[in-house]
Amino acid sequence: MTEQDIVPAAAGATLIIITGMSGAGKTIAVQSLEDLGFFCVDNLPPVLIPKFAELIEQSKGKIAKVALVIDLRGREFFTALSESLAFMKDQFTISCEILFLDATDSVLVQRYKESRRHHPLAPKGMPLDGIRLERKMLEELKNSATQVIDTSNMKPAQLKEKIVSRFSHVGKSTLSVNITSFGFKYGIPIDADLIFDVRFLPNPHYVDQLRPHTGQNSDVYDYVMKWPETQAFLTKLLDMLHFLIPQYHKEGKAQVIIGIGCTGGKHRSVAISEYLGKMLGVSETESVSVSHRDAERDRH
Repeated sequence: MTEQDIVPAAAGATLIIITGMSGAGKTIAVQSLEDLGFFCVDNLPPVLIPKFAELIEQSKGKIAKVALVIDLRGREFFTALSESLAFMKDQFTISCEILFLDATDSVLVQRYKESRRHHPLAPKGMPLDGIRLERKMLEELKNSATQVIDTSNMKPAQLKEKIVSRFSHVGKSTLSVNITSFGFKYGIPIDADLIFDVRFLPNPHYVDQLRPHTGQNSDVYDYVMKWPETQAFLTKLLDMLHFLIPQYHKEGKAQVIIGIGCTGGKHRSVAISEYLGKMLGVSETESVSVSHRDAERDRH
């Protein structure tokens, strides 16, 4: 293909590359994107990505949302991925995102044991050996990904919900704002753009009648909101977010992920996230969703 053969891409065309660790949920991801109207292709050799971009252009807008699954099943072509993406970036105007799915080694080992499948890089050996080798091979790709989702603590339905919240905006002019509460003792969300720590607020955990409930409970919510320091913090935080979000939108960013953390992710962070969802959800230029990563962790 020469420069003379290249024509502008269809306006608004989006290509999502789904990749990441084997066993981290790529099948769920591609199924979720199919439900959103994406044209999906599984296990496409990376060297064919530029040709596929040509097909998108030649469709004249009929194929505007495409997802390609690239993983180590095609490892003989895998080293060509970075070259293909660089070529496409230089020669085409298609918007391209890399979605990298990850999980901890221990979770991936457990998933392979439960499914009784062999890791593609350790067909006759221990899954952990293949997982470690794969993680090393994918390190550079993960660093260049536009989105990383850690599926370690997610059930399939939760991963599907996250995929839908992340990519339902594709093809629309709105900015997707995702607010998620979390507990610092379980780790910071690796995919968050902004992190805010609310551990300085009075903790409902130390109130016996509130401890069993989450920040979605009206009594817990009211307890968190009644303090002067809560109101002062929210005033300053909303002022900053009302400034930042339009700037992200202006620069063409499709989504912003805001993490709100407290100790366990059950009370304060949940209440604050619920409040922000209500206050930020009034704008016509943003699509706002709220999720709670750790709110139900300690429930039996």
